[in-house]
Amino acid sequence: MTETLFGGPTLPPAYPERAAWGTAPKLRAWQQEALDLYLRASPRDFLAVATPGAGKTTFALRIASTLIDSGAVNRVTIVAPTDHLKRQWADAAAKVGIAIDPNFKNSDGQHGRGFIGVAVTYAQVASKPLLHRAKTEAVRTLVILDEIHHGGEALSWGDGLREAFDPAVRRLSLTGTPFRSDTSPIPFVEYAQDRDGIRRSKADYTYGYGNALRDHVVRPVMFMAYSGQMRWRTSAGEEMAASLGEAAVTKDITSHAWRTALNPAGEWIPAVLAGADKRLSEVRRTVPDAGGLVIATDHEDARAYAGQLKRITGQSPTVILSDDAKASSKIEEFSAGDQRWMVAVRMVSEGVDVPRLSVGVYATSTSTPLFFAQAVGRFVRARKRGETASVFLPSVPQLMALANSMEMERDHALDRPEKEDGDGLFNPEDSLMDEANREEKASDSLTKGKFEALDSQASFDRVLFDGGEFGTGGEVGSEDELDFLGIPGLLDAEQVGTLLRQRQHEQLNRKNRKAPAAAAQAPAPAVPDHRLLMDLRNELAKNVAAWSARTGTPHGVVHTKLRTVCGGPPVAQANEEQLQSRLRKLQDWFVGRK
Repeated sequence: MTETLFGGPTLPPAYPERAAWGTAPKLRAWQQEALDLYLRASPRDFLAVATPGAGKTTFALRIASTLIDSGAVNRVTIVAPTDHLKRQWADAAAKVGIAIDPNFKNSDGQHGRGFIGVAVTYAQVASKPLLHRAKTEAVRTLVILDEIHHGGEALSWGDGLREAFDPAVRRLSLTGTPFRSDTSPIPFVEYAQDRDGIRRSKADYTYGYGNALRDHVVRPVMFMAYSGQMRWRTSAGEEMAASLGEAAVTKDITSHAWRTALNPAGEWIPAVLAGADKRLSEVRRTVPDAGGLVIATDHEDARAYAGQLKRITGQSPTVILSDDAKASSKIEEFSAGDQRWMVAVRMVSEGVDVPRLSVGVYATSTSTPLFFAQAVGRFVRARKRGETASVFLPSVPQLMALANSMEMERDHALDRPEKEDGDGLFNPEDSLMDEANREEKASDSLTKGKFEALDSQASFDRVLFDGGEFGTGGEVGSEDELDFLGIPGLLDAEQVGTLLRQRQHEQLNRKNRKAPAAAAQAPAPAVPDHRLLMDLRNELAKNVAAWSARTGTPHGVVHTKLRTVCGGPPVAQANEEQLQSRLRKLQDWFVGRK
């Protein structure tokens, strides 16, 4: 049986008691089905795609134990992205009786006595592929390739993996995020051409986030989006201002506003960290050891965010930096403790297991689908039914789109259309703009360092959950923000959705009660307020996008229906009252009123 990545069947879950990482005594339904499939087929190569937190390690170690016990293999080589993950794999294997040496160096030649195999990194294999080939040829070897998509990161890595492990009698490839932003082929992965002539990766077994969520294997994730006003100075010395996530602005302005928001000297990031800490306090009412993680862009920002968290909480957070020799031990200590916050750059990203992480702050300018999925994957590992995850992030289009597509099925494509936008559609207007701006961007890159963030203000924007958007915005510290920060920490996905709709309904009722009084007090403007009209258009665009995502109705069709029901001209010519009427109608639709 072969299926497209992230297209596995829905099964009732098995609920093993919480065990050490990778050592559950009972298998979940997906693990058992995948194991049965593997044992029936006895393949040389097998690719299992399972969402982060679903239990790939338990599945892989069960296969390793079975093959060792049957005599099919007598050596195991585990390839992982980082040194920390090597040790994590070795610890998990030891708990099920498989002795793996994570300290093996290429210069050692042989692993230590008493071990049945080694755990190495992709870089380690790429630097001495012939050494690893000789070890693989010497005995019947099972190679477990953890997060196999790393094999496509560099030509030398892919070639090294093929050279080293071509003689292996069994190869088990694992990944939670099979898609890549490039088109480098991944070793030992099968590709098949689809109807459009695009070669796409194929998996032997898949278990996506949507299936895992329905089986209560992973946590539901609420994305808490924050907007606000940003002001910065460009490399040319021009001062500019924009609202974070504002529609109808260029990608450069969005990027600069985003950088300004993440600047530790501004007011946006401290406000978001304070909101995240309030959310963490609420979660810890029912999950006492719940922890939080801030993912920063660089070391300087990480240290600054840690200082701000200390001022907010009175406690010094754990700081994880890639050049810290004690980083792995710090992660393990945090995982085993009950400290509130950890701040990291990239050390806590892919595969690192800290099950008590429940609240995250995405304070990085990285926006690739791969990194975003890996980052969110740190918060979805469920320990018991009802735990939820909350991820705070800037309200920018790239991240909003990724958050809204958490359950989207993805695969790795070797071929791409020459020109496409983020939705896979060619946009001639964007193409012309890119051409026009090419020279400007080239010259700007020479003075990129002169960008200066001046100040930033934060405001609560909305909550994204299960493809829907909730909330009507609000000031930091307002009742509108606290409504969502105070959602209980133990709820299943259906309860989360119900409560979010209820909170939104309450907010709309409050605003509707306040609107007549405000209208009676405010004098009618002599001329239209163009800023107000632009804000209303932006708000309408966001709500239409949310309704489109929920119902699958194209944006244009939603706008046409709104005009039919409410009357008035197209959005660009509509006045304040007409735009408000359409917003109220959309809000009625969201809460189930016709």
